[in-house]
Amino acid sequence: MAVFQSIRKLFSHVPVTEPVVVSPAPKCTYSLKPLTIRNLNEVLQLNLRCFAKGENYTKHTFTYLLNDPKTLSYQAVTNMIEMVGFIVTMMNADGSAHITTVGVAPEHRRRNIAGMMLAHLERSLSSKGITTVVLEVRVGNTAAQNLYQRAGYSSVQRMSRYYSNGEDGYLMMKSLI
Repeated sequence: MAVFQSIRKLFSHVPVTEPVVVSPAPKCTYSLKPLTIRNLNEVLQLNLRCFAKGENYTKHTFTYLLNDPKTLSYQAVTNMIEMVGFIVTMMNADGSAHITTVGVAPEHRRRNIAGMMLAHLERSLSSKGITTVVLEVRVGNTAAQNLYQRAGYSSVQRMSRYYSNGEDGYLMMKSLI
């Protein structure tokens, strides 16, 4: 009998999980502050929420980035000082910078928080002599692509199987001069 149950499991319908419904957070105001190693635990928790099905940075990666003097990073916080977004970039000696990650809490999305962080970051990079910024984005992440295009970024290359799940990515670039 156990053999038949095992065989039946092979052909039985796999239940479909319902998508998680995120309720928007109450309206509030946002401000930007530097993201530092003191914020490590908070950014790790937010990172997991922002990228529940995607590439997540490890504690080791965030520790490295937030301690590296070539890293420039900011957090978006609510008026209640709750971190709801982050942006991290690495500056290169050749005058370019690479945005490595941008995340916004699901309940705070579609409020231009990423756009606000991106614009602030670009002003800071320009003041440090950075003239070019690059980033990668998933081919399937059209919301992020639209944000970057509105901010003046252009797709310069499609990278086959760039992400760990095999999804392609776009390399996008913007001149700050």
